[in-house]
Amino acid sequence: MDMHDETRLKGVMICGAGHSGSTLLGMILNGLPGAFYVGEGGKIRYLHDEKKPLRKRVCKICGEACEVWSRFHWDRSRALYPQIAVHTGASVIVDSTKDPAWITERAGELSDAGGQPYLIFLTRDGRAVINSRLRKYPDRDPAGQIEDWMSQISRSEALFEGFDGPKLRLRYEELATEPQATARALCAFLGLPFDAAMLRFHETPQHPLGGNSGTQYVAARGQLKDPEDAFVTLTDRTRGYYEKHPDAIRLDLRWKRELSDAHAALFETVAGDFNQPLKWGE
Repeated sequence: MDMHDETRLKGVMICGAGHSGSTLLGMILNGLPGAFYVGEGGKIRYLHDEKKPLRKRVCKICGEACEVWSRFHWDRSRALYPQIAVHTGASVIVDSTKDPAWITERAGELSDAGGQPYLIFLTRDGRAVINSRLRKYPDRDPAGQIEDWMSQISRSEALFEGFDGPKLRLRYEELATEPQATARALCAFLGLPFDAAMLRFHETPQHPLGGNSGTQYVAARGQLKDPEDAFVTLTDRTRGYYEKHPDAIRLDLRWKRELSDAHAALFETVAGDFNQPLKWGE
């Protein structure tokens, strides 16, 4: 993409809470012609910084040898997304950082550069989110994790309400159970033609920074001859699930069997009313 094409650049930013399917959504959008999913764009700040853990500063699939990120250097005096567009040849940049301050800054600089920011507010049943967080961080205070999730949703809601540009609410469960209809709606929102290939995200080269390792592992199986060559690794807590995961989009309902009665009761006490609009099934 040439610099004079910046006026046509679209920046698609995903807000919401972590563990809500933003990596899956980003990888699906990455399959659109002209699109490039950066992963969690906030981690671009860590590229080439050897003081940061390796997992935070390299492509989660390719590692240090990534053909995209090993050669990218952010000139902080200029808007970020146009620089990524020039580097990758993309006309649509997708970023799942989710942090409201990051999104506000990127949206402002993209608008100033003549591009168009879009915002997608991705939500998921809070019980599923908390179960995922408890699986990943079993030593952290459960009540604190529930309250943190509520805070993330509230801040994202405020960001969404005040966002001056095209914006869309999306539920992870709808994406996972009706992927084609949801993808068509996403394409209409972005003013782009629907391409069924976008749903086969494991067949599209992916170069994400940060994000969900399980979903990235599924993508790596299709991208690499041997998924063991991928930088991303699975933990003992998730290996069984993702090694058996099909090369397809599937609703993750592990919370229904994993969330303990005690944690479910705690969630209902702390966040039952708050979660009511986000509940999916029983």
